[in-house]
Amino acid sequence: MGYRENASPAAGFRPARSAHPDSRVRGAALRSPGHSRALSPKVNPAEGGNPCATLQHSRKTPARGGGTEDQKGGQEMAGFVNRAVAAATAGILLAGPALAQTTGSGSSASSPFSGLFSGADPVKNSPVDLQFRVSNGDTGLERQLRNASRITGALAEGRYTAQDVLAAARADYSRLLGLLYDEGYYDSVIDIRLDGVEAAGIAPLDAPQIVRQVVVTVNPGNAFRYSRADIAPIAPDTELPEDYRVGEIARTSDMRNAARRGVDGWREHGHAKADVAATEIIADHAARRIDSRIALTPGPMVRFGQLHAIGNQRLSTRRLYKIAGFPEGERFDPEKIETVRRRLRRSGVFSAITLEEAEALGPGNTLDVNLTVVEQKLRRAGAGFEISSNDGAMISGYWMHRNLLGGGERLRVDTELKDIGSGTSERDFKAGVRIDRPATLNPDITASVEARGERLREEDYDLDLGVFGFGLTWLPSERLTGETKLEYRRSRVRDDSGTTNFEILALPTTVTWDRRDVATNAKRGFWLSGTATPFTGLDDTGSGLRVVTEGRGYRSFGEDERVTLAARARVGTIWGPEIEETPRDYLFWSGGGGSVRGQPFESLGVRAIAGGPEGTIRTGGMSVANVTGEVRFQVRPRIGVVAFADAGRVWADSGFGGETDWHAGAGLGVRYDTPVGPLRLDVAGPVGGDTGEGVQLYLGLGQAF
Repeated sequence: MGYRENASPAAGFRPARSAHPDSRVRGAALRSPGHSRALSPKVNPAEGGNPCATLQHSRKTPARGGGTEDQKGGQEMAGFVNRAVAAATAGILLAGPALAQTTGSGSSASSPFSGLFSGADPVKNSPVDLQFRVSNGDTGLERQLRNASRITGALAEGRYTAQDVLAAARADYSRLLGLLYDEGYYDSVIDIRLDGVEAAGIAPLDAPQIVRQVVVTVNPGNAFRYSRADIAPIAPDTELPEDYRVGEIARTSDMRNAARRGVDGWREHGHAKADVAATEIIADHAARRIDSRIALTPGPMVRFGQLHAIGNQRLSTRRLYKIAGFPEGERFDPEKIETVRRRLRRSGVFSAITLEEAEALGPGNTLDVNLTVVEQKLRRAGAGFEISSNDGAMISGYWMHRNLLGGGERLRVDTELKDIGSGTSERDFKAGVRIDRPATLNPDITASVEARGERLREEDYDLDLGVFGFGLTWLPSERLTGETKLEYRRSRVRDDSGTTNFEILALPTTVTWDRRDVATNAKRGFWLSGTATPFTGLDDTGSGLRVVTEGRGYRSFGEDERVTLAARARVGTIWGPEIEETPRDYLFWSGGGGSVRGQPFESLGVRAIAGGPEGTIRTGGMSVANVTGEVRFQVRPRIGVVAFADAGRVWADSGFGGETDWHAGAGLGVRYDTPVGPLRLDVAGPVGGDTGEGVQLYLGLGQAF
């Protein structure tokens, strides 16, 4: 196959593997302030340089010896800059610079509440005056350089000593150069002065006693563009970086991505040992052009060999291999390795998982994979809470054993106490126990046995419920989940019509598709779930079908996606039985923190069952619809505010027919980000319907949805 220029859209990448041993790196020329000559360092691969590429320059470089008086006077600084450029060049072509993303991330020693209300910038308020100057006036580039600077990081972390500042400044030559290369600038001038003295000219042991001002001046020059952007051979359907083509800015990041995606393309077609054979990059400074050529070697077609596991102590090796589901004998595919990793991770048994491909191929071009695991502690406990001004407090807790019988079985005990301090109902209590066994029928199916009991004491009814069930959960990917259960449910309801017993066999089946970027605080994506529950009544209980669907969507806008629009819709209905024959816990209510904030919990129902003092009693409906909209503003790195509106409607009949009523609420909220999710405080009041009055407060962990 010949060389091919790219015009494909961007895709994800995986780092390229080892480099060709016979290549060299020559760093791009950097004009040092105060010196007329161009410095062209050479990197020896044996000394830690990148042996995978050749960066050549078409202009001539003056000799080191001799030169002007200024040149001789700056040899000490030039030597240091020379080494700095060499180090930068060695790392940027395939490894890339490790750039900090923000300046305000703070140090590990800072409090999570620091700057919460003051909004103080630790860099601006430091005793060291830090200035960045970019000669072409590119504010975006200036911001990138500032954020990448180790000096910025040191000041943000409160490291103000002269020794700290000097060390950071000396490291910044190569760091900033790497960023400039990544942006296509190959003829830059970098000047870093500490109180007017060039940092490169200060020996590490000769640091001044104090540094009051740091001035970083960068003349990036003109961006270079590709005169050639070739990579070959490439596998079918390989998506290369869109900007790696003739005429585009010649960023080293695009070259790295092209090489990595080229290797990835072959690996995805079964060539596990695909590699970069050689890279040649020629810089023409006069024309400001880059000639880039990347040669790949696909290697042979490979099949999976054996999985070799170590590190498991309490989990049996037989069950470990069963859970992993390693595809022995199948054609190599890196996604299948990730699938093995995902299965092991979701088992909950391990705290660390390492999968490494063998360096050499085995007989018949087979590839063994080495697995190292570290098991988690066997037991874990946790708790949660939520507070509502009207419904009272809710506290929950759980206790879990991660490897009950030595086969990865998970035992979990859950308890929940609700309506603590409620003015409308007595305390509710739930308790349950569940055992999950991964890889029961195949690696992606988990079996479960569950038993739970509930006691609800609401304003309009009392409910005692017992459930026993057996289920199977299908987990084909991290995004898609399917679950089906066989349940026996028995309940007793006491209301104004008397005491009624319900007994059913049910088969609830749920499919969930999760495309959110972050489950606890989504900014993009969607979440869809649908549950169909056919049930057969025993004795006087009716039979039918209960269906509930819910969708959530998220989209963000603005700088750093600080504004997020979030929406939720939920609908449900029951077909088959009459309302009085339907288990009361299957009926639908609206109101409260989980449906319509600003309205009391389960405040909206229907009057459709005869036998009460008023002829009919208030109960849940046979159909429901709820909608919620939120606008989330991130005002600080950890603090957000939310404006929201909720609405709900309940119908007395199946298919959204019969007697109906609606209500709505709206309010404002505050979010504070924590490692386990946002801490949520919502204040809401009714704006429609006649089911509530006054202001409701809600405090909990995690977004409302």
